[in-house]
Amino acid sequence: MGLLKRSLRACFDSGERFLALAFPPDWNPLLNLGALGFFFYWIVTVSGIYVYIFLDTGVTQAFASVEYMTGEQWYAAGLMRSLHRYASDGLVAVMLLHMLREFALDRFRGVRWFGWATGIAVLLLVTIAGISGYWLVWDRLAQYVAIVSTEWLDHLPFFGQPIARNFLSPETLDSRFFTLMIFMHIAVPLIALVGLWLHLQRVTKPRINPPMGLAVGAGLSLLMLSAVHPATSQGAANLAQVPGSVGLDWFYLGAYPLLETFSGEVTWSAALALLVIMGAIPWLPPMKRQRPAAVDLANCNGCARCMNDCPYSAITMQARSDGRPFEGEAVVDPDLCVACGICAGSCPTSTPFRRLSDLVPGIDLPDRSIAAIRADADAEGARIAGPARIMVFGCINAGVAAACRAADVGVVSLNCTGQLPPSFIDYVISRKLADGVLIAGCRENGCHNRFGARWTADRLAGERDPYLRARVPRARVVTLWAGRLGGAGLRREIAALATRLALLGPFKPKSPFGRAVAQGERADA
Repeated sequence: MGLLKRSLRACFDSGERFLALAFPPDWNPLLNLGALGFFFYWIVTVSGIYVYIFLDTGVTQAFASVEYMTGEQWYAAGLMRSLHRYASDGLVAVMLLHMLREFALDRFRGVRWFGWATGIAVLLLVTIAGISGYWLVWDRLAQYVAIVSTEWLDHLPFFGQPIARNFLSPETLDSRFFTLMIFMHIAVPLIALVGLWLHLQRVTKPRINPPMGLAVGAGLSLLMLSAVHPATSQGAANLAQVPGSVGLDWFYLGAYPLLETFSGEVTWSAALALLVIMGAIPWLPPMKRQRPAAVDLANCNGCARCMNDCPYSAITMQARSDGRPFEGEAVVDPDLCVACGICAGSCPTSTPFRRLSDLVPGIDLPDRSIAAIRADADAEGARIAGPARIMVFGCINAGVAAACRAADVGVVSLNCTGQLPPSFIDYVISRKLADGVLIAGCRENGCHNRFGARWTADRLAGERDPYLRARVPRARVVTLWAGRLGGAGLRREIAALATRLALLGPFKPKSPFGRAVAQGERADA
């Protein structure tokens, strides 16, 4: 399974990098799969309502009404029918890609199992809704799908009478069956929408709308495809004849030849086994997860920054329990915390300048504490030497920083770039552990922990607490969202920063009065 994940991860990394040549980071389709899925869902809904106005559910009238849309009203209803079809294809495609990407990034295990489980359920519902849509056209392909589907369902012991007998002859099928199919085709997507709502319950600020430019481009592409290659039928269904050769839609109906070839016992067993395996994947093997964030009430003033910054709704503010004169306290739900450390990076007590007491923030990660990060920074600062020393704080999910460690380059690993309090940059430069700082993380708009890169950029820009102090020279600070394939870019950025630092010379902090600090004078008080 590890090899499969690495292979898929390499494919997605390459795809993201290739698409980055044509799209800005916010528009990269592979970084907006979930939002595109919602966008396609709304197109399917709107176009489906329009098509339903013209659709007749009679046995003989269904095909005729579809042909009327396709032929006589091709410019409106026909276009909407095609748009409905292709948006449905797009919805399933982005859902499959989203599922594979989460699998490749290992974001489906541990506390993330809920998103995986609800995602599988939604994908199954959307597939059922798509297959039921073929029946409503009632052409030869619909007849084939109906016969194979009902014969397969008849192997289950749930039905008193065989369903497939409704398709034995024209006399055995009436319009009530099409009314039932219309109900299913509408009800199942609505249930899927509830599933999507559940799917997003464990994330904060879910991205459900793609950027306007990407939405417009995707919508126009679907319209062009609908106009150039409209969806058509394959001749009216005739229950008096067995469907011969049909043009199979392999995207939705790829399993149907297997349903015909093998017995119901074999295919049902295989389907159930596949469903069980997909559902059990988050625990195969069990994930060795880091301990969740822990709150130290002695250092928590209830500011709620950690709650506001948590990407997974793992932190809530509750009434104070220790009697201290603060309105609330942070409480971590261990079943939701992924140990990204973004909360620790937002805590105002996560300052490395603390020396008179232990560095214990109001909230911290037991397995990768702020104190441990400071200790690593101190050790790396003591190790590196040269005219342009650089300290790299690298996200372990990007995984490229460690290879850049050198005699003049120190590297400190973070669970996420959002785990780094901006005061660490001030600490490294003002204490002369390094002449410059480089923060390296996941690809822009593709943070492994959703908001780590964005919150880091906002903190450095003074747009989000905690801010980077104004006394820190911005020319000595660089951020690079390199991603897993950004090793070469990171090395180039380190070289460029080293050249700039050599020109700037040693850092000379200024006192609050604007003059250079004299030898031995403290500037960090």
